[in-house]
Amino acid sequence: MSRREMDKLGWKELDILLVSGDAYVDHPSFGIAIIGRVLLSKGYRVGIVAQPDWKKPESLKAMGKPRIACAITAGNLDSMLNIYTAARRIRKDDAYSPGGRTGLRPAHATVVYAQLAKQSFPGLPVIIGGIEASLRRFTHYDYWQDKIKPSIISDSKADILVYGMGERAIIEIVQRISSGKPLDSISGTVRMLGKNAAEAFTKSNAGFIELPSYDQHLSSNDALLESIILLEKEMNPECARTVVQRHGDRLVVQEPPAPPLATGDLDEIYGLPFTNRPHPSYREKIPAFEMIRNSVTAVRGCPGGCSFCGLGLHQGKFVSSRSRDSIICEVRRLAEDPEFHGTVSDIGGPTANTYGNRRKNPEQCRECRRPSCLFPEICGNYYPYEEDFLSLLKELEKINKVKHVFIGSGLRLDLALLQKNLMRKIIRDHVSGQLKVAPEHLDDNVLKLMRKNKSSDFMKFMEFFEEETGRTGKKQYIVPYFISNFPGCTESEMKKVDDFLSSKSWTVQQVQDFMPLPMTLASAMYCCGKSPDGKILQVNRGLGERRPQMKLLKRKR
Repeated sequence: MSRREMDKLGWKELDILLVSGDAYVDHPSFGIAIIGRVLLSKGYRVGIVAQPDWKKPESLKAMGKPRIACAITAGNLDSMLNIYTAARRIRKDDAYSPGGRTGLRPAHATVVYAQLAKQSFPGLPVIIGGIEASLRRFTHYDYWQDKIKPSIISDSKADILVYGMGERAIIEIVQRISSGKPLDSISGTVRMLGKNAAEAFTKSNAGFIELPSYDQHLSSNDALLESIILLEKEMNPECARTVVQRHGDRLVVQEPPAPPLATGDLDEIYGLPFTNRPHPSYREKIPAFEMIRNSVTAVRGCPGGCSFCGLGLHQGKFVSSRSRDSIICEVRRLAEDPEFHGTVSDIGGPTANTYGNRRKNPEQCRECRRPSCLFPEICGNYYPYEEDFLSLLKELEKINKVKHVFIGSGLRLDLALLQKNLMRKIIRDHVSGQLKVAPEHLDDNVLKLMRKNKSSDFMKFMEFFEEETGRTGKKQYIVPYFISNFPGCTESEMKKVDDFLSSKSWTVQQVQDFMPLPMTLASAMYCCGKSPDGKILQVNRGLGERRPQMKLLKRKR
């Protein structure tokens, strides 16, 4: 992070400069740390500028001009989500900044940093990636600005965009730049072609999928819904086609997604020598790190395809799990940390109980275009295998200095009902007193719009949890998570949640007022006021319209 550190390593120049909107934490829960470690493992000299002063071009120049490229991310969250609440008010803290301080990253950070890099290092290739780039790679609706925005690659003027988990793509891009080769046809990437290149592409290529253009989006909100539905069908790397979208006479070209990493590849990445610490230059604690410092990522990908979530468009629906040995080795290293006090706070990922899940016959998935493996019903080819996780938890309990192993990243309830042995084990031994679950809603019509299964799943799981907790003799509680003001949810539907909470005399701890994340199906429903099948939905937009449901959900009982 400094010229002095470069001198200690004997580096006269960097190969790649990474720029992040988050503070630099060398832990694999932070995307910039993974990309940095992967590049370093391949022999590249990597520097990181974290949260630069975006008003000063010299803020990127402390370590000199990198030899190959500058790679940019807004951080672990979309910068607008990081800065603003659902009410479009500035948040009081930033969990990814030292001391939780706000104001250390700009709105639309990817665009701002990319333009800063172009200004600081003329002629240097600029790569953008991370969740913000992934969810804004085509024309999208920005809730906080309440406007339709073009592809982020258009605004940023970046040379190439990496979407999804970018370990493979970043190496391929850097190798091609180094050898002077073109950046076309790299899985998991997006480019913007100028007028002549766009004409040549459309003449020489066939079989691509064309989304409604940026101009069509500006003239009709329905184009957004059409685009997302089309795009979701091209997220299976085994059958996805190239997707394009016109921006005037230019063309945004998305290559098919990168295949998910195999277990061995994941083990290799998570086995890299992360320090699991914030950079030593920080004097204040970084809240996001404090929250995950004793957690372990076990699984990637999410089969759920929930309409409000960006994971399907980022990590994909196919589950990849680390090996048991890899996770055990990481927990052993964690247990030897002088600051470890005996509790592993989480073994999980997007959803903990997808660990070890598999496809019965992978060949049957090759032509599948469903955005969800679990909705409207669990696919017959999806196997919610529980034995791997059960075995892993039993082994982790044997590790010296480990007193508790908790599951903190939440459970998928429809899968949990098919994993009774695993759930008994978790309820008996791996709940910290409160188990977080996300029914999201209790009205089946709203749940259908969310792409969540019926409310009966939550009721059945709650009954099972209470029975098993009773057998343990412990005092343990379910902490449910609900969303207010989802498109199509009126006060009548929200009252079903209120009636349930009142019957239990529960005041909810976890409440989320709906926020339309860019390029999600729910964002399109919010923007155009229609369901995917064209039915008109009630959409609460301003704070005045949204406040009644928020108050109903938050009220004390």
